[in-house]
Amino acid sequence: MDNRELKLAEDIRISCIEAVKDGFNDASMSGLCMDGAMEAAISAVQKLDLTKLIEKHQKNEL
Repeated sequence: MDNRELKLAEDIRISCIEAVKDGFNDASMSGLCMDGAMEAAISAVQKLDLTKLIEKHQKNEL
């Protein structure tokens, strides 16, 4: 694995963590139970636009 691939993987990991935190916090503030908040967090990760993340990563390499 080269440095570009490692950087892309790290960027995706960071985006997933941010999505989980945001989804969980939003759901918790809306009054959902723990299970509901966890489902919302998972859904937030599933909604990440990976194509957009890859394109952003490629633009930053130029």
